[in-house]
Amino acid sequence: MGLHLTHLQILRWQSGIPTAARRPIKTSSRDYGQALPGRCENRSLTTAQPPYSMAAYESVPVFRVDHLYTHEEVYNSLGVGNAGGIRPALNGDGTVRRLVVMTAEPSQKIAGENPYHDRIEGDVLVFTAAGREGEQLLSGVNRRLTEQAVSGFPIYGFINIGSRRNTVLGKRRWRFLGLLQFFRYSQEMQPDTKGNRRGVWIFELLIHSSLQDVPVHLDATLSSRLMSEIPCLPDADREISVPESVAVSAEGAVPAEELENTRRSMLNMPPKKFEELTRLVLERTGFERVTVTRYSQDGGIDVSAYAGRTLWPLRETLVQVQAKRWLHSVGRREVAELRGSLHPYARGTIVTTSHFTRAAVLEARDAGKAPIVLVDGLDFSRLVIAACLQP
Repeated sequence: MGLHLTHLQILRWQSGIPTAARRPIKTSSRDYGQALPGRCENRSLTTAQPPYSMAAYESVPVFRVDHLYTHEEVYNSLGVGNAGGIRPALNGDGTVRRLVVMTAEPSQKIAGENPYHDRIEGDVLVFTAAGREGEQLLSGVNRRLTEQAVSGFPIYGFINIGSRRNTVLGKRRWRFLGLLQFFRYSQEMQPDTKGNRRGVWIFELLIHSSLQDVPVHLDATLSSRLMSEIPCLPDADREISVPESVAVSAEGAVPAEELENTRRSMLNMPPKKFEELTRLVLERTGFERVTVTRYSQDGGIDVSAYAGRTLWPLRETLVQVQAKRWLHSVGRREVAELRGSLHPYARGTIVTTSHFTRAAVLEARDAGKAPIVLVDGLDFSRLVIAACLQP
């Protein structure tokens, strides 16, 4: 259930008077204007008005998830600059008061040309650090994001859902995602705006969309409460693991650029097509009776296969595969959940276009538990190339 605050609740909170056992109380449309419809994949169709009439104002006291705001309302209300994807508001001593992360829905053309664009995967915003050309550095505003784990300041997330030429949207083109929580970050190779390969930093930010209303003057308190409910990940689930096989293949027979180009193509695939590609790779590497599970009946299993004659030590062994066409990392939780979904005596595998954390690798190899095979984006790219497949 989402947490909603009425103006009366806010006044009680400030004065120390408990609100009805802290139970969420939904506000009506008369308090905040017309609410947006439920979340949908095509968010560009969302055109409802912000939570109250702002025709004559540029300051918003309460931001509400899934409502639209003007650019001016965002930076004036939150005390940040008017440019950049990561915008800090600082206290008098130079510490961060709050951060605002601004991203955008890519056009169809951009999405096709650049599969590394910022994207929302489930409740995670995958956000590329600032810097469009050359090597990105984990400094300046980029490092500010990582400081939330220690300082606990609030991070607001907004996504631009349309161009300035969209007359239906008008100036209100920035949809509020909710407060964000820094999860983890990693570095990988991507092309810059000129097509040159360079190192970039990828941040994974958890979207707290269940907190529907965020009063600006209470954002620090609300953010601290959310972060206490979902504690920081242990270090092992923040660190990305690079298997030795990937390092060897990247420097050996298959050039690193070819591996990354294959991974790039897979990131552009719809999830179901990626599952079909997984099926084809299994068939070409000695597995038989390979089937893609129906989407509504998969129970966490995407592809099932049996080891064939060429894999004679494992002949007739059932292998169940989870295919994750993700840009964000696969952690320990996903490995444990797959293990719990396996049929009796089946072997489990996770194939992803992204990476695994060190905690995921440790969980997969944990003695006393059924082992889980992990295949990351570059390793799977090598298998795709060896199978002479074109993603």
